[in-house]
Amino acid sequence: MLTIFRRDFLAYYRTPVGYVFAGAFLTLSGLIFYLYNLQNLSGDLLGFLSQMTLMSMLLCPLLSMRLFCEERQKGTEQLPFTAPVSLGSVVLGKYLAAACVMLITIGLTNVYTLIIAIYGRVYPGEWLVGYLGFTLQSLSFLALDVLVSCFAKSQMTGAIAGFAANFLLWMIDLLAAHVPFAWLSIVLGFISLYDRYEPFLLGQLSPACIVFFLSFIVVCLMGAARTLDARRFSEGGGA
Repeated sequence: MLTIFRRDFLAYYRTPVGYVFAGAFLTLSGLIFYLYNLQNLSGDLLGFLSQMTLMSMLLCPLLSMRLFCEERQKGTEQLPFTAPVSLGSVVLGKYLAAACVMLITIGLTNVYTLIIAIYGRVYPGEWLVGYLGFTLQSLSFLALDVLVSCFAKSQMTGAIAGFAANFLLWMIDLLAAHVPFAWLSIVLGFISLYDRYEPFLLGQLSPACIVFFLSFIVVCLMGAARTLDARRFSEGGGA
């Protein structure tokens, strides 16, 4: 798993993908910081993070689209199937590589936190809770995109499908308010990443929401491993 992690992590910075993601993420977050905080002379860190969630949802597919789709395009997808580790380890290694790129980029946004601290005041507890919630939500979107990318045949298809899945999950709380069945509304509300993120935006550390985010990530990665295993079995049977 460590070999897969190291290979995929370095691949992000040996190709433009890692730089494009970081550049787009930091540019858009800088624009949000300027419009939301600097123009309004606001030190509202949690409000700034709430504005960044939509951007995170849009950009996560840039990281996931190459993990499996690139190997499928190049005809090297048999490499993960024949690796001397389980498919679960392959998926986890690739996910952790993408997650580290995301964590590094999210860490760089603390430049804006520093600016707020210089000209205003940042409360450590608020900072910790806010960034924890934002990071967990972003990693959840990334895990969903990894699962979706297992079904795609090209990087572009994987990126579009990942964005569509993220957007649907983001809007699911609105759907829950309009469905005619109470039980379905409860189910949709339960899996809404937006609703699970709300306590963090209020400065509340919610263990239940932390467990939900972590469980969501695990379920998505397990689904990705099962999908690859099914594909390996079908292709092996076809051979």
